[in-house]
Amino acid sequence: MAPAGDAQAFLAALAAGADAVYLGLKHFSARMQAENFSISQLSRLANLAHDRGVRVYVTMNTLLKPGDPEPAGRLLDRLNRLVRPDALIVQDLGMVNLARQTGFSGELHLSTLANLSHAAALRSAADLGAQRVVLPRELNLDEIKELAAACPENLDLELFVHGALCYCVSGRCWWSSFLGGKSGLRGRCVQPCRRLYRQGGPKNRPERLFSCQDLSLDVLTRTLLDVPKVRAWKIEGRKKGPHYVYYTVKAYRLLRDEGHTPEARKAAQGILEQALGRPGTHAGFLPQRPRQPVERGADTSSGLFLGALQREQTKAVGKPGPKSGGRPGGHGPLRIHFETREELLPGDLLRLGYEDEPWHRTIKVRQRVPKRGRLDVKPERGVQAPPAGAKVFLVDRREPELARAMAELERLAAGGGPEPGEGASTFAPRMPQPAPRQRPGLRSLSRSLTKGRMEGEPALWLEPKALHTLPPRMAGRIQWWLPPVIWPGEEARYVEDIATLRRKGARDFVCNAPWQAALFDKREGLVLTAGPFCNIANALALEELRKMGFAAAYASPELPAEDLLALPRQSPLPLHLVLKGLWPLGLSRHLAEGVRVEEPLASPMREVFWVRKHGQNHWVYPNWELDLSAHRAEIEKAGYATLLIIREFWPKTIPHSERQGQFNWNLKLL
Repeated sequence: MAPAGDAQAFLAALAAGADAVYLGLKHFSARMQAENFSISQLSRLANLAHDRGVRVYVTMNTLLKPGDPEPAGRLLDRLNRLVRPDALIVQDLGMVNLARQTGFSGELHLSTLANLSHAAALRSAADLGAQRVVLPRELNLDEIKELAAACPENLDLELFVHGALCYCVSGRCWWSSFLGGKSGLRGRCVQPCRRLYRQGGPKNRPERLFSCQDLSLDVLTRTLLDVPKVRAWKIEGRKKGPHYVYYTVKAYRLLRDEGHTPEARKAAQGILEQALGRPGTHAGFLPQRPRQPVERGADTSSGLFLGALQREQTKAVGKPGPKSGGRPGGHGPLRIHFETREELLPGDLLRLGYEDEPWHRTIKVRQRVPKRGRLDVKPERGVQAPPAGAKVFLVDRREPELARAMAELERLAAGGGPEPGEGASTFAPRMPQPAPRQRPGLRSLSRSLTKGRMEGEPALWLEPKALHTLPPRMAGRIQWWLPPVIWPGEEARYVEDIATLRRKGARDFVCNAPWQAALFDKREGLVLTAGPFCNIANALALEELRKMGFAAAYASPELPAEDLLALPRQSPLPLHLVLKGLWPLGLSRHLAEGVRVEEPLASPMREVFWVRKHGQNHWVYPNWELDLSAHRAEIEKAGYATLLIIREFWPKTIPHSERQGQFNWNLKLL
């Protein structure tokens, strides 16, 4: 299953023999930095793919805001009528609702952003009407087999086998958004995890403490051939060029079809080395031999390293100017160049430096440069010149054979599709009836009852410590919160803990993924609330939660003020909101060797972060709280039923920042 961020990558996927291509539209795609596709362009390409027996999957996998259902529904209506893709990949329950309302004719696939990470979640997905679930990239082979064995008959599984790894669990990262409104859940992530961070004093060298290598299962994918229900090997890379797409598809087709021979396995690995990705890792795929995907001192940039830049300050030619003080000579233009380790072809794309460096840019090669030849790099006006030693990478290229194959496919795809604007949609979604307003209340969420005063009604994270320190007959007075991620090996323990609490009288539970509702076998007498980690941001998603048996829900605190204040008037469920407390930048199953928990980490902007471990997950926090207390009157007037205060204990080593933590309250979430 090949990625396509533009038409050229789509054609490269077909030329390489992909069985399916997944891609995004100009809107509502979780890779908005890619060029993506218009309806008219995609119609022609989809016809070409279907003629060749290749399936087309469209990602509409972003978080939907309160005003999004109508334009998203019209786009989906046009997509279904004019393109008829084989499947729609979604994360937001509101998009599931829109797919039903528009009569979408293809399959429904739940994105890895939807975070279905344990067996009961798969049953919930099947009940929702999904035909496929994209599994998290953090799972090992034993966990994949466990989920496959528990997978309902009418549901398939899809698994990433190659491409970029995010540091945080998909759907559980607000890092980019919390630092400035560029939401990964909306496809706008600026990848703060790729930056340099320092742990310890200023004398310590900054390192890439959160930047993962690329996932590359290569020959290990053979172990998946016998795993039932795993129907698709997925290659990540909708921001990559056609060269990457072509070579990765070629390699994994060879491994699938002929990988039983040593010669084919060796050949496939050689092909992958030409794909211009980051250094590869198996990560945690092998449970008996897990690898840490974050190597703090390693180079995690994509592309093939070509050489380091050199700088020459030439001498001025001609009469001395006023800047030389009347002396002959003076400075001429700055010359920047490097000696390439590989032959360069016209059309090759090179990247100077790393994306978080001010001189970073991409340049196109205009003429052939032989191996060990010299390429001059012209400084750009208004852009800082790169320093000597800055690295140069080959990130995309156009081999003549691939270019010819793509040109022939492009000729076949020309014409026949709808014109731009043709088939305009008049679709208007049916919105749910808003729930009656409730009198606002206050609740405090903690990990223990033993420390500090709790404001309002008490809530506890469902953790062993909380259960062991619980006073007799208190279970029924507390709201119990499940974690944002439950891994396969943890599910049985949570089912047992829930049963224990229910025997003690507990009836009020918060699920921090919609699919966690499937952990409750009998619902009679229960009150289930969808927590803030469910990323709920529109009325149609809330309607789906109501159908799933939820009695209330928390709005995503990621929304800006305009949307947060509008949502209660549209919600079919009583709506709650996080008012104050430590909100994580993200949750990860990884931690680089040598990174110490509960000690400060400094960003390039001198922001301070820290990591705390809960269960199998590492929670990354900033040293400032989310705090909307100044807007409490507005929030209560808007109709929120409960305001939540999250209580986490600060490590003594972490300084408190005076930064105002209002998330996106004053920003416009794109």
